[in-house]
Amino acid sequence: MHRPAPTRRGFLLTTAGAGAALGLGLATAGTAVAGARPRPRPFGRHGSPAARRTARTLYVDPHGRGDFTSVQAAVDAAAGDGWTLVLAPGTYRETVSVDADRTGATWIGSSGDPRDVVIVYDNAAGTPKPDGSGTYGTSGSATTTVRADGFTARAITFANDWLRADRPDWTGTQAVAIKVMGDRSAFHDCRFLGHQDTLYADTRDLGLFARQYYERCYVEGDVDFVFGRATAVYEQCHFRTLVRPDLDAAPYGFVFAPSTAGANPRGYLVVRGRVSSEAPDGYYKLARPWVPSSDTSARPMLTVRETHLGAGIDAVAPYANMRDAHPWQEQRFGEYRNTGPGAAVTVPENRPQLTRAEAAAHTREAYLGDWRPYDRQPYDRQPYGGRH
Repeated sequence: MHRPAPTRRGFLLTTAGAGAALGLGLATAGTAVAGARPRPRPFGRHGSPAARRTARTLYVDPHGRGDFTSVQAAVDAAAGDGWTLVLAPGTYRETVSVDADRTGATWIGSSGDPRDVVIVYDNAAGTPKPDGSGTYGTSGSATTTVRADGFTARAITFANDWLRADRPDWTGTQAVAIKVMGDRSAFHDCRFLGHQDTLYADTRDLGLFARQYYERCYVEGDVDFVFGRATAVYEQCHFRTLVRPDLDAAPYGFVFAPSTAGANPRGYLVVRGRVSSEAPDGYYKLARPWVPSSDTSARPMLTVRETHLGAGIDAVAPYANMRDAHPWQEQRFGEYRNTGPGAAVTVPENRPQLTRAEAAAHTREAYLGDWRPYDRQPYDRQPYGGRH
């Protein structure tokens, strides 16, 4: 018998900054710290409403010391291009939507540690809409939705804390933490917490090959928890698979479920990362292809290179079909110089390995082209480094 899953809501603390002290993620139980006081300088070195860094900088603080107490209120006020939102430590329980015309936005967690700033809600695909018009569906379940191009986030946690245990009779268990659709979307030192469909790296439409970059991020979940059709690079990211107390046998789920358009030459690239697990050994698949009914010509693409695959990944058969009509062998999956027990090549036909020449085409530079988000460091690096 494996251990039961700890509470998934332990990280949602009622006091600003307590998350950093406890180092909590959805995979860790925690206790709220009563009586802790807000920090005297909630925006750190990023200015304040009284000492605004630029005319297009807005400050958000749940304790009322900023321009707004909610993220969505600040987004609504930041019409047009090039706004910066500085978020003070705290838990922002709300849904947030960034329209396509709010381009070039930057969101900064003021402490530099994403455990301090949490944007979270608990809608699932099967959650009824308040107006009675049906349920939210997968896309509608997202806590945060970003449609705009040029979006950047630093040191923020995006979460969906809906739990299957709350509604064991529901079939619509997808619960998205964030859906990203814009081109040139970058996330540095961020966390993405959820269960099924945590991080939806997508595009606004089939003809848009949106580029996204995730650096030193932490992502956790169980079923298809990194999915969508974007061209996305995940560099030095940590992916963690969770236990499934509702299941008695493997597989518990799948880390990646790309749905790359057939015309797009580049899908998901995972480089110099790691995949760990709190589940029993071999209970997770690395990926399965998603060919949605809206695009049956999709050819999902995933390359995982120079990444440590822990024992939670089924090394014998790391890939599976989502539908038999679209076998994974006919998609664009590849590996290169991975390490760890989950990367062991025991059945070669189940582990498509790239040659050195083939791997040369699977780099962040090749995927992102003239956009170089990895060169831009407008703030000093913080010591977060992808911890939970």
